[in-house]
Amino acid sequence: MWSTDTLWFEVAIVSIIYAAGNIFFGQFEERTPKWRRIGKYVLTLFIVLTLSIYFGRWASMSLLALMIVPLLYVHGYYLPKKKGINGWTGEPKRRYYEFRGWDTDIFNRGNS
Repeated sequence: MWSTDTLWFEVAIVSIIYAAGNIFFGQFEERTPKWRRIGKYVLTLFIVLTLSIYFGRWASMSLLALMIVPLLYVHGYYLPKKKGINGWTGEPKRRYYEFRGWDTDIFNRGNS
């Protein structure tokens, strides 16, 4: 009945990763356009499925596992040491918004 030897397994894995990411870390993407968030998901899905078709499941799952390395670098080293932003909480918010290129005027409202 259940089979993992189809491409739907890869679709499920990528979808679970994105669903969990949006649930737990969606607040850090609050100002990212929806089309960009969907595009990122579709592009990731396309890359993983293409790798799986041409090089096998081990290649696509290895890529997903290797994506932990840049995540740890950016959140554990680059953001805190180079930008002064907590890589896990995104604080201070003003700096995080500046880093992302978002409008920081929301921090000035109510202070005048």
